[in-house]
Amino acid sequence: MTRGTTNPNRLRRMDRWIAAVHGAELRRAADPVAVDLGYGAAPWTAVELLQRLRTVAPSARVVGIEIEPARVAAARPYERDGLVFRHGGFEVPVPRRPQLIRAANVLRQYDEGEVAAVWERLCARLAPADGHSRGGLLVEGTCDEIGRRHVWVALGPEGPRTVTFATRLGSLHRPSDLAERLPKALIHRNVPGEPVHAFLRDFDRAWAAAAPYASYGARQRWMRAVRDLAADWPVTDGPGRWRQGEVTVAWRALAPRG
Repeated sequence: MTRGTTNPNRLRRMDRWIAAVHGAELRRAADPVAVDLGYGAAPWTAVELLQRLRTVAPSARVVGIEIEPARVAAARPYERDGLVFRHGGFEVPVPRRPQLIRAANVLRQYDEGEVAAVWERLCARLAPADGHSRGGLLVEGTCDEIGRRHVWVALGPEGPRTVTFATRLGSLHRPSDLAERLPKALIHRNVPGEPVHAFLRDFDRAWAAAAPYASYGARQRWMRAVRDLAADWPVTDGPGRWRQGEVTVAWRALAPRG
């Protein structure tokens, strides 16, 4: 069981990214089910996930899953059309394979060596890929208490795809400030010789070189830094997402050595 602490709007950056990147897959599904795994002591994140997904997929449904029965009982009064709460864990007890599993701030209390097995188990529960779909999406990551800084990994049925860094730009001193929110698979790898350390080092250098753009605002400085970073790193998104204080990089570039 996690500590369960949460706040309204804590996961808004992650939710908006999911809606933008995975919305088309949700719309194509006949019955798009999303899982908020480990929603915590209060159901706010599941309620908000439903609201945000329905802006891009009106038929989306959300199932909030918690391993602590008392939390499930406390959430039941918030059930509504498209939103239910269930007792469970990594087995993801829903009758059909979901199009989305969001697991935010869940694996931070686990050992790094346990992450791969959890990822594999969760990915096996996702809707499979077919000729018209890449399959379901697992979004697993960590954020601060009020949602200013996030880092998450996106995985499909085949495994890890990308890593996204997202921040409230007005609160950012330098990009490596996001290191404290790296997901469990990466947080202990932020040391010399590891790809994620090299990435954050290069990001800080690009941020420093983009200092003249700060006179136009933090957003313009971020966008310039990301544009320069993309010359050496496989950035997979574009200016439309950069403007939101995000950058997404292919997992293979940041994956731990060994």
